[in-house]
Amino acid sequence: MGVPEGNSIRFVLVDDHEIVRGGLRRVLEAQPGWSVEAEAGDIDRALRAVLGHKPDILVLDLNLAGVSSLEYIPELLERSPATRIVVLTMQTEPAYARDALRAGASAYVLKESAEDELVTAVKAAAEGKTYLNPRVGAMIATEPVGGETDGELTPREQEILKLLALGHTNGEIAEQLFLSRRTIETHRASIQRKLDLSTRAELTRYAIEHNLLEG
Repeated sequence: MGVPEGNSIRFVLVDDHEIVRGGLRRVLEAQPGWSVEAEAGDIDRALRAVLGHKPDILVLDLNLAGVSSLEYIPELLERSPATRIVVLTMQTEPAYARDALRAGASAYVLKESAEDELVTAVKAAAEGKTYLNPRVGAMIATEPVGGETDGELTPREQEILKLLALGHTNGEIAEQLFLSRRTIETHRASIQRKLDLSTRAELTRYAIEHNLLEG
């Protein structure tokens, strides 16, 4: 999907700080034809705003009041497949950028550089391209191949791995965690990739050996 006709781009902004949203709105609406249709400060309102407005671009804070929005990216895209997601974050760890892009985000922008990078990232995303903060991209480029470790499992992934090891199906886990089945499948694929394991038996053995079934 290219830039909408007339270079008009409709946005939904999601950040748990109103002052940050105000700054983002000013940066975006300074561009001719760009308009912010809705704002949200938490993931529930974000889901409703995306479903209601089907924006061209969703600018999404990676951390919303201590809750990672990363795991909701597949669900957001499921609700609005044509929407491009630009992740905005303070996280410089390459693992977060990799997982955001694998989950379906089109761009990864650091808050400290947002004033300079956000417009560029949005234009790239709207044209169907990927944008990655240069500093984070450089760290990824210099990492050794196969550098990911099991320590990079997110808390949500650990929770899902525990439930898988306990014998629950993807559908049952989705119901327990109030997530879509597609989101669980995305997390499971990420877990298997990070741990280099493919079967439920291997995942169960790993969970037992690393005491993930305790508590």
